[in-house]
Amino acid sequence: MKRVMALLLVAVMAIACFAACGGKKSDGKIHVGVINNDPSESGYRTANVNDLKAMFGDGNTNNYAGQFFYSLKNDEQIEAAKKMITDGVDYLLLSAADTSGWDGVLKDAKKAGVRVILFDRTIDASADLYESSVVSDMAKEGEMAVAWLASQNLAEYNIIHIQGAMGSAAQKGRTGALDKKVADNANWNMVVQQTATWDANEATKIVASAINAGKSFNVIYAENDGMAQGAVKALDDAGISHGVGKDVIILGFDCNEWALKELKAGNWNYDGQCNPFQAQYLHDIIQKLEKGETVEKQIIMDEKGFDATTITDEDVKKYGI
Repeated sequence: MKRVMALLLVAVMAIACFAACGGKKSDGKIHVGVINNDPSESGYRTANVNDLKAMFGDGNTNNYAGQFFYSLKNDEQIEAAKKMITDGVDYLLLSAADTSGWDGVLKDAKKAGVRVILFDRTIDASADLYESSVVSDMAKEGEMAVAWLASQNLAEYNIIHIQGAMGSAAQKGRTGALDKKVADNANWNMVVQQTATWDANEATKIVASAINAGKSFNVIYAENDGMAQGAVKALDDAGISHGVGKDVIILGFDCNEWALKELKAGNWNYDGQCNPFQAQYLHDIIQKLEKGETVEKQIIMDEKGFDATTITDEDVKKYGI
């Protein structure tokens, strides 16, 4: 009986401490679990990962204890999220590999008192399952790129479309606008539409295959800079010119500094910005929630598109990642 009473006393004291500390663990830190895509995915992702590590990782000065998991596979991300919830994180920060399949784990998080904040990408889940989201408008990115391409007034658009990881918000947004334009206009033709899963080498193979098959094309629409770079390698290997006033128009996304330099040099034609620096936004949301304040349900990152004929050195320096 004494042992039982002692255990009950310990439990009561632990609960009291938990409440007094605002729900924090005994170290007094805010515990954050970050589920993200693989940093090797692209230069954009590397910048995004480094930004989050600086804010929430080892050595941060913001009172966070962070744990991180990276994968391009949705099922692996979901399993990692379940473990973080079991570990008792206070916040789960999520950039999902796929937009679907998250309802179950987010319901588990809500039941456990873990607050979920989306970043970088949206998901197909009820809005009451997460606190807020800090995202790019991927559909708008696609619309801006396609509008720019339409403004080039080509007699005929014969397009090699190199897609990112299928099902991701970035792929859906950047693909959607182009698919619609092709469907609505007889002079817009999809010569090749294939995923390279963000990989430059796969993009090289896709374009090389099209060239070897004798396909005629004058536009390459690549859904990130790395794949655009891979596509350009295949063109260079085949002696096909590209860029301003050349045989093939090149479009990329993400605005890596090296890509914007290619744009400035006239080797590419268009690059759509995707802003990777979201850690400060996430920090601000967490601090508001810690104080019991209301937060915006969605924060859309302000982004631009750059044309090779108008981009400046200042643009390259300011927006290159």
